[in-house]
Amino acid sequence: MAATPAVPDGKRPTLADVAARAGVSTALVSIVMRGAKGASAATRERVLEAAREIGYRPDARARLLRSHRSQLLGVQFGLQHPFHSDLVEGIYAAAEPAGYQIALSAVAAGRSEQRAVETLLADRCEALILLGPQVPAAQLAELARELPVVSMARRLRLPIPGLEVVRTADDEGARQAVDHLVALGHRDIAHIDGGRAPGAADRRRGYRTAMNRHGLGEHIRVLPGGLTEEEGATAAGTLAAAAPRPTAVLAFNDRCATGVLDIFLRSGIEVPGDISVVGFDDSHLARLAHIDLTTVGQDIPRLAHLAVHRAVARVEGEGTAADEHVIAPHLVIRGTTAAPR
Repeated sequence: MAATPAVPDGKRPTLADVAARAGVSTALVSIVMRGAKGASAATRERVLEAAREIGYRPDARARLLRSHRSQLLGVQFGLQHPFHSDLVEGIYAAAEPAGYQIALSAVAAGRSEQRAVETLLADRCEALILLGPQVPAAQLAELARELPVVSMARRLRLPIPGLEVVRTADDEGARQAVDHLVALGHRDIAHIDGGRAPGAADRRRGYRTAMNRHGLGEHIRVLPGGLTEEEGATAAGTLAAAAPRPTAVLAFNDRCATGVLDIFLRSGIEVPGDISVVGFDDSHLARLAHIDLTTVGQDIPRLAHLAVHRAVARVEGEGTAADEHVIAPHLVIRGTTAAPR
């Protein structure tokens, strides 16, 4: 059992407290805590045991500030996007083994991307990882002149010095979804579009390409949609009233697909009996038992690892050429797709 701390209640233990506890000099404690040479194995163990007993924790942030390093990767993400929260979890898992910490800054209805980035810059982040940035490419180029930037989930025209892109092959994901639906026997397949959202143009192109490849060009139907449940619901209302109604729908993302499912349920349209629904992302939302959504999965661990790896490599001065890393998606079949009646 640990001994009673040798410092007053509420006071953060210091090197001097550890030195007093271990019966050595403060300079020797500093050597041990820095992992430097100059302390015997027995002394090192005595110092570390004293530190544990009084609850001393090295102030890593202060040490980094003294060395003019923060070892912080700043991550800008969308507060309302389930896929972004999954990516953030993956980024945390990839950053810690690399010796870096994460600083988060959210984009929300009342908080712009510019404000989110400004906060990360004020935190002295050494590189930025931007999830689905929507600002013009010129602004990203300007930011990349200040520090390394990795853009995720958005196609950009490269090269932009200081910036790398990590994204999923969105067009291939849409093709996989259409191929799956056609294999089930569907021909009248609609697509609810993502508007100007990152990845929307590629998914729209992939849908059209796959429909034409299967000889279904006359059935191409693209409806205005978006990223949210509300936008999916609006599009679903149009489909529910359509004559003829499509037998399958590819939604822009899982949130959009959830709005579609809600409207169909309220309208008495059975999924997948009357109409099949496919989402995109394989976010945790799609995996909920009562949703059980067939969706195009993005390889989150791989995307997160690549983003962190490239950000760290640029911070450490490894590689300077702008590059794009495109990861293949994979279809995840669940309960919202079946053969048409």
